[in-house]
Amino acid sequence: MVLQYYQDTDMLYIKLADGVSRDSEEISPGVVLDYDENNRVVGVEIEDASKSIDLSRLELKSLPLVNLILSERVPA
Repeated sequence: MVLQYYQDTDMLYIKLADGVSRDSEEISPGVVLDYDENNRVVGVEIEDASKSIDLSRLELKSLPLVNLILSERVPA
């Protein structure tokens, strides 16, 4: 799973699985699910993310992580 924030568009994308998005569905205002060819959810897009989510904090609980990769923010 990969969380990526796009500051220029204030969009948070949560990539749940590898795969190509073949279809998308807005399930509530500003929340879009991306589906692959097997109708499996591969990503979640949250528009205007900073208005509804505290992006300054990330807490992980009870995840069976093998690898945790932290990447630095690239200056715009």
